[in-house]
Amino acid sequence: MIARPAHLAELVRKLDANPVVALLGARQVGKTTLADMLARNLAETGRPATRFDLEDPRDLARLDEPTLTLEPLRGLVVIDEIQRRPDLFPVLRVLADRRPQPARFLVLGSASPELPRQGSESLAGRMSFHELTGLDQAEVGPERWRRLWLRGGFPRAWLARGNVASLEWRRDFIRTFVERDLPGLGIAMPPRLLHDFWTMLAHYHGQVWNGSELGRAFGIAHTTVRRHLDRMTGAYVMRQLRPWRENLGKRVVKSPKVYIADSGLLHALLDIESERDLAAHPKVGASWEGFALEQVVRRLGARPNECYFWSLHGGPELDLLVVRGRRRRGYEFKRTDAPRTTASMRAAMRHLGPDSLDVVHVGRDTFPLAQGIRAVAGGDIWSAIEPL
Repeated sequence: MIARPAHLAELVRKLDANPVVALLGARQVGKTTLADMLARNLAETGRPATRFDLEDPRDLARLDEPTLTLEPLRGLVVIDEIQRRPDLFPVLRVLADRRPQPARFLVLGSASPELPRQGSESLAGRMSFHELTGLDQAEVGPERWRRLWLRGGFPRAWLARGNVASLEWRRDFIRTFVERDLPGLGIAMPPRLLHDFWTMLAHYHGQVWNGSELGRAFGIAHTTVRRHLDRMTGAYVMRQLRPWRENLGKRVVKSPKVYIADSGLLHALLDIESERDLAAHPKVGASWEGFALEQVVRRLGARPNECYFWSLHGGPELDLLVVRGRRRRGYEFKRTDAPRTTASMRAAMRHLGPDSLDVVHVGRDTFPLAQGIRAVAGGDIWSAIEPL
């Protein structure tokens, strides 16, 4: 078990301020474990905690009359896999409005893009959201970033005894996801085709979205393909990075870039088992870009609507532009141990005016490259980059 103190502290803060908190994230990312950690911490201070797992038929039966079951409870009430019972949200609204509030509710959900919308509609002003991501460098140790890049951030993939066992777990996760979760999201394709679709998305990792090309490959409309992508993004297995379009006319790229959200899943889809396999794979540069981008975004604490890429057709580009208010930071991700400034970087500095531009690379050293531009070693992301 790996302690996740930052997420735990944020849950405590949000539960102190809100009667209901939704803990969201991909399957197997550690939501239940984190909720159990919180419950144990509360128990040590004498506060009770009750947990319902909606994948357990016994707990489902206990909630046949949800008001009668939940109303007498005190302390922390954890409801796992809440997406299986969206009818509970109106009940939670009534219980959240009690004064004084005898209980706080922590609801856990995954693989359901509709869940945030349902919660917001039923519990407007009463519920806060917290997304649990995979493990990051701060949690596993910055010196272990290469292993984190290879295996990804799912706890069981990271903690596996070897690379073979880790890859086997990730392959099993992918199989379960395409056989159970994706059909439940309304993606009406046979499991074999769903696996092929996700694998093709892996080959597009780090590229600008081309729904027409993917649609032709599967014989479906480009709008259907885009809907599938959006649902997988909502299930936390894909990331879409929007283009930055500020006052740059028609030359700017207007489609999002797409990434497999977890580098370990990307490598499983591409049949990459070891660091040697990764180094020899044609997608190694794109893999590094997606992994380093994810770590930087988490270190910054940036929200999805604050993250962009910038690209002009046939011209300069920037891998990541993070915008919060008047602050702008730019990032390039290079799989090299000897980064240098490029014409694209200088163009990004002129056109976008970021406060800084960091080139995150696989070497060991962090050092300045030019005015406002520096090289940041992959192992230094959490020490060299300041949160927003």
